[in-house]
Amino acid sequence: MTVKLPPRVTFVLLLAPALLCRGAAPQTERTPQNPAQIELLETKVRFETNGDSRKELYALVKINNELGARQFARLNFDFNRSFQSVEIPLARITHAKGGTSEILPSAITDSPNPAAVNFPAYQDVRVKSIRILGLAPGDTLEYRVITRTTNHPLAPDFWLDHTFDRTGVVSREIFQIDAPEPHLRVSLNPDLPPAKLERSGKGESARVSYAWDLRQSDVKGHEGKSSRQDVALTTFSSWSRLSQSLYQLRDHSFDASLDQEASPRFDNHGATDSPESLYQFVSQKITTVDLPLELSLSVRRNAREIVQSGYGTAAEKVLLLSALAKRSAPGLRTVMYGETMRLEDELPRPSLLSGSLLELREGTRRFFLDPGLEVAPFGLVRADVRKRQVLLVDSFSGDTSDCFTSIPEEPPFASTQYVSIDARLSREGELRAKVKYAMRGDNELVLRLALHRSPKEKWNEVAQLLALSDGFRGKVTSVTASDPYDTRDPLAVEYEVEQPKFVDWTKTPVRIPAILPLLGLPDPPSEPGKAPIELGTPLEVHTSVTLHLPPGTSAEAPAGTNVARDYATFSSQYASANGVITASRHIHFIEPEIAADRAADYNAFLRAVQNDQAQRFALFPTPARSSAHKESASAGPKP
Repeated sequence: MTVKLPPRVTFVLLLAPALLCRGAAPQTERTPQNPAQIELLETKVRFETNGDSRKELYALVKINNELGARQFARLNFDFNRSFQSVEIPLARITHAKGGTSEILPSAITDSPNPAAVNFPAYQDVRVKSIRILGLAPGDTLEYRVITRTTNHPLAPDFWLDHTFDRTGVVSREIFQIDAPEPHLRVSLNPDLPPAKLERSGKGESARVSYAWDLRQSDVKGHEGKSSRQDVALTTFSSWSRLSQSLYQLRDHSFDASLDQEASPRFDNHGATDSPESLYQFVSQKITTVDLPLELSLSVRRNAREIVQSGYGTAAEKVLLLSALAKRSAPGLRTVMYGETMRLEDELPRPSLLSGSLLELREGTRRFFLDPGLEVAPFGLVRADVRKRQVLLVDSFSGDTSDCFTSIPEEPPFASTQYVSIDARLSREGELRAKVKYAMRGDNELVLRLALHRSPKEKWNEVAQLLALSDGFRGKVTSVTASDPYDTRDPLAVEYEVEQPKFVDWTKTPVRIPAILPLLGLPDPPSEPGKAPIELGTPLEVHTSVTLHLPPGTSAEAPAGTNVARDYATFSSQYASANGVITASRHIHFIEPEIAADRAADYNAFLRAVQNDQAQRFALFPTPARSSAHKESASAGPKP
């Protein structure tokens, strides 16, 4: 799972270096070359009136270098065998040095989706793979894949999304659709060249086909306006009808299956049947199986089966929590979200939905619960999901706009981050520091997920990234953290960091920054006055450091800063006494955004914070030690 964070987040948990391969340049100019170039990508899709479909894909790929050969060494195709089949009738290599190689059927495997390997209920969710052996730079690979869908759980309805490649990887793309025309709704990107359109038949037998044959120059730069897809089609007449269809997939005996034997027992845990206790149970005692939503639609298990098996998909865990908590918290509602901020502006289709949540109302307050994350505090959902319009899954009748609601922008509790550092500087210039974090809010959730998904022996790597992003250099050791499952209290993380040669005592005076995490603020807008400045979720950050200097070392502290706005406040304090320097900074983001016409005011606030962070302490070692360091540096190594 990728989590999008507010713009001021002060750490990065995943670094993905980009690889750029270049080929021979004509004359003086070097042109980029993709590791592999798809010279032709042809896709043909045919739908039937009962919802069945056939999709045929053909690809012709030129391998340019070793990276391209590795990328295409194995091809994977996901499917659900309960209503789909995948065939690979063609896989062939044309070698650069002459000759061809047919890929043998023995190179094709059919196995459970990696996420479902250890979970018997989901063995129908599978991956068909083909190993491409002997692929080398200069070779050409061609393959054909046929996917058939019959008796889909949502049939006779069908839908499709497609976006043409704009990266330059595909030189030519042919895309064809043949579908029954009655009840069909289609949305096309008007910036693209028009499709070849053909119609046949009449009435309920009427069919329509669209065909595109596009070169890279036909699509480059055309990003689309109202939708992320170039082509979208659906037979769902409204979002409310899609909501009703999704609701009907639920096993009618789901709630009734929760008898006393299947229900969780809390006697040994000191818990109750309160929504929060039930949420903790479902989140942490039922393992989340991370499967694509569309591929797991056919899995229909009741509440008893989920509890007894001890695992479930994120959508099943939402249904289970709803069934368990319906007595203590009536009015619970299941909702589904997608990557689109406003679903209502799109054609209704399941492909836009990617996750499930549970809406809980307590008086005038609304909470959204995500038990699939396993370590999310009660009421906290991912920052990138908040503010989105979500679909209520219920037995709606007719076309109504009541099937939508939205997730509040702010979490149900204040977001805070405390960082305290106890550091010591040696006579040799080495810095050793103990760093302690206490987090509540979005940063907490990201770090909880990282720790939860990493074995303890890998926590050092997580802490190293945290340290680097906060501006701490050196080797991180002795990492400890509170239990990621202990979500009732803020997440605590501690580590030690060592940085040799942090200072050079031969320089007088020695100037060092306050050893505090860098406070990330959004950059000023490139076009002031055009759009609001996003500050993200309101957050209060307290940082402090105590640095012990070597005996005899004195220091001069910079002046503190205090700047306040209605959208954010910042203050800092610096001091030095008896060989110890202290520093603290406090920033409070009050509003999630700033009006576009206040860009100049924000720039002034930003400069004040940046100027403060650029200030330095001046250290003055004892004259004797400073002279000794200079003599040692000038003498050089002994023979």
